[in-house]
Order: sequence, then structure tokens, then C-alpha cells
Amino acid sequence: MSATSAAEVEWRGPPLFLPPPEPRVQEDGSRRYEGITYAAIMGYRPLQLDVWVPPSSALPPLVIWIHGGAWLFGDRRYLPETLRPNQLFDELIKAGLAVATIDYRHALEAPFPAQLHDAKAAIRYLRLHADVLGVDVSRIGIWGESVGGHLAAMVALTSQRSELEGIVGVVGPSSAVDVVVDWYGVADLAAQQLRSRSAEASELVLPPEELLVGGQGDDAKAAASPINYVTPEAPPFLLVHGTADQVVGYVHSELLKAAFSAAGVPVLLVPIEGADHIFDGHDDIDGVVRLSVDYLAEALIRP
Repeated sequence: MSATSAAEVEWRGPPLFLPPPEPRVQEDGSRRYEGITYAAIMGYRPLQLDVWVPPSSALPPLVIWIHGGAWLFGDRRYLPETLRPNQLFDELIKAGLAVATIDYRHALEAPFPAQLHDAKAAIRYLRLHADVLGVDVSRIGIWGESVGGHLAAMVALTSQRSELEGIVGVVGPSSAVDVVVDWYGVADLAAQQLRSRSAEASELVLPPEELLVGGQGDDAKAAASPINYVTPEAPPFLLVHGTADQVVGYVHSELLKAAFSAAGVPVLLVPIEGADHIFDGHDDIDGVVRLSVDYLAEALIRP
């Protein structure tokens, strides 16, 4: 997949996105580009991402990280509380992979498919600016947790659906990805009512999945469900899910695995026995992180 030259994108009127700033160089030689505005949408906060690039003589492959938060909260900079701060980013860097961690509009800012449009726009931006950032975008991985897993799956499964591409930020480069790690993601919005651990979200009139689709009903929920976009052209998936997850039931990953298997898509489902949401209660989360990073490294560094 080729990157589009920045010179080929013409800006008219207010900027649709901003160029990457100068990086902060760490002691180990890695670079961090922080607070990059990948899309500036009229009437909304700027959509931003950070990029961490390992020290390397060769361009490192890129992984996109998408945070969870019931489509209602969350921040690209903060991981689930069961992980150490920056744990995933640090482990990806150690494995020789660059990582971009992205924000997106929440459900009370804009209903679906705004979140999908945002994630795709971030990937297009990264392809456009790959040379400046010093990353290899010929193969891209995507990794998300909870509703971030939902969005990662939606990105991966809709690369050929032009009606879901959106016109946010950079337009032109591909938003396709080559491999997916989906941690306890939502596969079917109609499968069960989702619970949020947020006290604020628990007081909302509608549950998170209803808010995501603006209360538009079952057809809108079906249109926002990864299970309905599985085709034989889908990239390989690693699904990791706690069997005692009380927020996004384990059934979501079971349904997605069955759909992939029926379509002939390479898929691996790893159950985390007895673990709740965010792998709460599991005694080897470091091992789950290593499994996931190794999967991405195997796909991206040693294709």
C-alpha cells in the first residue's frame, strides 16, 4: 500500500489537519510526536493522536491503538487500570514496532459512524505523513480494547466500503489494515445490552450502544456491528477475551470467531479463564500483553 505525497493534498479554507510537530527524542533514541491534530472538524474539538517511534536504522511497521470507554469517555494517552502506565506502548517499541494512539469523537459528541470515520482518518493521516514520522505503512496493525476493539474490527472489515470511509481530515490514502488484535471488543450490538463501569454512564437514560447509534434502533445497531461485515477478504484477527466479562460478554468474541471461521479468515480466540472486563482478576496480564505484541510483530515484521 503506497502513501500519498503531502504535496498532492490541497488545503482550502481552514486546515483540515495539521502537520506533525517536532518529536521529543527519548534517552534510548526513540521519538515521540505528541498532540498531532489529524483532523480539524468544524464545531468539534481537534482530533489528535500521538506517535511513538523506536530507534531503528530501518523504518518500523506501525500499529494503531484505539482506547475503550463505552464510546462515551476515554483518552488516547491512558490504558486500562489493570495495565501499567504506557505498558502497551513500551512493549511495542521494544518489539521494534511504532505505535500511534488515537482519540475519536464520543457518542454524545456525534453518533456512529463518526467514530469509524475518525479512526479511518487517523490511518489516512499516518499514511500521508509516514515519511516525516519515519514509519513503514506498507503493512499496518490495529489493536483496540472494549469499544476500541469494536472500532478496530470495524476499520479492518470495512476497507472496501466507500460509504463508510468518511471525508474527515486527509482524504485519498487507504485506511486498510493488515492484522488486528481485538481485546474483548463488541461484535454485535444486538447480542446483549452492554454495561458500562462508569458511574456517570450508568445514570444515562439510554445504554451505551443506544447512544452510539443515536437511539435509531435495531437497523442502526446492525450497521454498527462488526459481525455484519465479515468477508473472506478480512485480515487475520487475534481475539482475546475474559470468560467472565460482565461488561462485554465473552459471547461477542465467540460470535466473531465463528463468523471468521465460516468465511475462511485466519482467526485465533484466546480465552482468559475467569477474567472480567479489562482482564480484571487475571494473574498474568503481562503474559496477555506479550502474546498480543508477539502476534503483531510476527505479522508485521516477519510477514
